[in-house]
Amino acid sequence: MKTLYLIRHAKSDWKNAQTGDFDRPLNERGLKSAPLMATLLNEKKVTPELVITSPANRALTTAELFCEILGYPKELIQQRIEIYEGGAGNLLKIVQQLPDSKNTVMLFGHNPTMTEFSTLLSGNQIDSMVTCAVVRIDMDIESWKDAARNTGKLIWYEFPKKHP
Repeated sequence: MKTLYLIRHAKSDWKNAQTGDFDRPLNERGLKSAPLMATLLNEKKVTPELVITSPANRALTTAELFCEILGYPKELIQQRIEIYEGGAGNLLKIVQQLPDSKNTVMLFGHNPTMTEFSTLLSGNQIDSMVTCAVVRIDMDIESWKDAARNTGKLIWYEFPKKHP
């Protein structure tokens, strides 16, 4: 059994027009939502064995905030530009190359890719993952290389407004 957590970055700040997309930081709401959702995962006894994120500022910051609460060392967070570049196919390639010694993996990224990837793996349609949403997908596979369309089961979909 392999478990994948797909997390869309928390709400980002659009105020400064000079800041490029890649460097956009989290806004105040995002800085509150990420610890809220990480605490929810901690309460659910989620322990990531591997954390991979887009290197974009808003995704990396979200991953770091989650890792702080979940006890995952920030220096072990892997950054993959393919997540930022988008496409469910890019995420599938990353997942298929994961080490089989890791059974619980978190991916932090962006929409619409995160929503599309969730649908690809599980066959369950989520309209659009909101900011800082977390999807848990379980796959009854022995090796990550066997991850493919409809090999996963959507276990739950959590997001900040469900937990005011």
